[in-house]
Order: sequence, then C-alpha cells, then structure tokens
Amino acid sequence: MDFTQWQADAQNLLQQVVGWLKSPQFYAQVAAIAVIWVAVRLSARNLVTRVWLFNTEPTDGRLVKARKIIYACADLVKPLLLFVGLAIAAQICDQAVGSSWLVRAAQSLAVISLLYAAINRFLKQPLINAAARWVGIPAATLYAFGYMPQVIDWLDHAAFEAGNVRISLLTLIKAALFGGSLFWLGRVSSRAGERVIRQQESLDVQTRELATKGFDLFVACFAGLLLLNLLGIDLSILAVFSGAVGVGLGFGLQQIASNFMSGVIILLERSLKVGDFIELEDGRSGHLLEINMRQSRLGTFDGKDIMVPNDRFITTRVVNWTHADPRQRYEVPFTVTYDTDIHAVPPLIVKALLKLKGVLREPEMPECALKSFGDTAVNFTAKFWVEGIDDGVNSYTSDALFAVWDALKEAGIKMKAPPPQIQYVSAPDPRKAKS
Repeated sequence: MDFTQWQADAQNLLQQVVGWLKSPQFYAQVAAIAVIWVAVRLSARNLVTRVWLFNTEPTDGRLVKARKIIYACADLVKPLLLFVGLAIAAQICDQAVGSSWLVRAAQSLAVISLLYAAINRFLKQPLINAAARWVGIPAATLYAFGYMPQVIDWLDHAAFEAGNVRISLLTLIKAALFGGSLFWLGRVSSRAGERVIRQQESLDVQTRELATKGFDLFVACFAGLLLLNLLGIDLSILAVFSGAVGVGLGFGLQQIASNFMSGVIILLERSLKVGDFIELEDGRSGHLLEINMRQSRLGTFDGKDIMVPNDRFITTRVVNWTHADPRQRYEVPFTVTYDTDIHAVPPLIVKALLKLKGVLREPEMPECALKSFGDTAVNFTAKFWVEGIDDGVNSYTSDALFAVWDALKEAGIKMKAPPPQIQYVSAPDPRKAKS
C-alpha cells in the first residue's frame, strides 16, 4: 500500500467523522450513552451498598457457598448493568433515530469491562490471570468490533514453509494457547490422580509411587498428542523426528534418560521407598520424601531439602537405615577413674538405660561393655537398641548420656576429668638477670 492510498483512506475517515459530527443521530446516541452511564453508576452504587448479599461477606449459615459467590460478584454489578442498559438503549435508538452503531460499540466495551472484572475477581493464579488479561481481552476486543477475521487471516498468511511443513504465526499462537491450557489441565488432573492413587491403602508405598509416575507420564503423552491433533499436525510427521530424538537421547539427554530409568528401577526393585532414612556416600543424610522421574528429595533434620539425581542411588554406595528393619543400635562411650569398682558399673548403666523411653529389650538387652584401659581412665561403652532414628526429635543418644551421668553421679562414681591445660612459662633471660 503506497502513500497515495494511505492519504485517500485518511481523507475518507475524516469525511466520515465530519459526517458523524453533523448527524443528529450521532448526538442522540451520545446522549443515550451518557444517560445510561450516569443511571448505571448511581444504581450500581445503591445496589451494592443496600443489598446485604453484596456488602456482607458470609462466614457461616445456610447456603454459605452460594452466598460467597454472590458476594464475590459485587464487582460485576456495574459492568453488567451497563451492558443491559446499553442493550435497551440500542433498541430505543433504532426505533427513535434509526441508528445505534455508537451505542452498540459502547455495549461491546461494556462486555470487555465485564470480562476484565470477572478475570480479576475469579482468576487468582498469576499466570492464568496474566494470560487472560493480555490474550483473552485483546481477542475479545477484536471480536467485539469485528476485526477478528482480518487479524486471523493476516496471522495465517505470515508463515514459514520448509518442504511440506508450514508454520504460521497463527499456528504458533494456537500452540501457545492450547499447549498452555492442555498442560495446565494435565497438571491439575495429574495432581488429582496422584492424590487418589496415594489414598489406596490396599497398595504398598512402592506400588503407589510407581503408579503415580506412570499416570504422570500418561497424562503428559496424552496432552502432547492431543495438542498436535488440535493444531492439525499429521502424527506421521513424528516418525521423521524419531531418529533425531534418538540421537539427542544418546548424546545430550543421556543423563536425563539415565536418571529416569534409575527412578523406574528403584521403584520396581523396591530398594528404596518413601519414608526411608538414607545416608549418601558423601555423608549427607535424611528421610526420603519423594521419588520423582528425574531426581528424589531428601529432607534433612535441619529443614533442608537435598535434591539427589536418581542414578546416584544406583551407581554409588547408599546406606538405607530403615530398609528392612526400623530398629537401630546406638553406642555412647564414657570413662571412669581407676579407683572405681569397674564390676559395679555395667549393671548400674544397664538399669539406667532400661528406664529410658524407647529403649528396646529385643533383639538385645542394653549392654555396658568394658572397652579399654586408657592412660588415665577406664573406657566403657553403653549399647542399646531403639525403634527409630536419632534425628533430633528422638534424642536417643543425648538421653542415654544424661542417664549415664545421673547414674554414675548417684552412685558416687567419678568420671574422668579433662586433662589440665599446660601453661608454658618462658625461662628468664640470663643477661637480664645479671643486670
């Protein structure tokens, strides 16, 4: 389109605007819009203020959910009344002056305002709210003013072609909209399915986790295939890219594939399960909280989450403290002086340990063993079994040390005192002594 055509279109538009300003029908419609706007503004304010369903948030009573919905719709009263009032005004203008195009344009703006208010009121998720405001409202505006077919045609013609493959801006926009919607719905349905599966108490933990991972994979594949179908892409094209995807998995994605298969192996062979206490090769430890497709999550005692790739559980040494038996044995060392009757120490300590909460008598009774003879004291070790992990919440070793201290103190047995600190004093300078 050249400059002459632009100039001609501008002149035609200017003449049309001048014709509107000279037309009595134009001013009649402007007056109708103004009257409706003032009437709606006053009536909406009075309605929201005086009707208790709009001005009082319900907390209890009958039909509380329905009343909460009505209370949330208070922001929609004004644009809804404006839409209804302009619809009535359009009918009146058609009969009175024979034209209502301006009123109907204002009615379209009222619909957009109603849509905007509904989005801000009911769509609280930030991503969905932003998508509705920046995509849904412009699309509704184009549709309301009749420009949607022209925009769709322009987007479809702005395309890139490579052989039999044609990708247009319209296809990319559809992929973004449909893809976002489908995968959001897939995520919601996946979470709901996971909750249902994990509530099946008749299945063991490993089977439930394996079922949830399989359900997640099924939902993702189904959403992807449905998206390709909605975009009109022939599924046979996937065969063309299968070789490239295989090469990508063999090189760039081999670590991801390794972690995925390691997670499947862990779930199938049941070497680890959610809730186990795991100690990694580097010394870090925690309870296994989740086994995901690529990585698993360990929760430490100090509130941190450790994300561990699944292949670490296959290729490195991992200690599972609670795999087959939750019972653990702990030892607490202590020392007594050489003037102690060492034969009286073991029964005294065993008696004290048996009084502690959580100390088991099976598979072995608590034991106090003579460890060694030190340079200045006799070394003992108290051994006992508990059902659980000394994780700070269950302070088994701390309680045992307190019990040993109290028992020895009550019996008058002295524990080894720490060695005195040696203070080094420098010799005096003989030259200064002579002086």
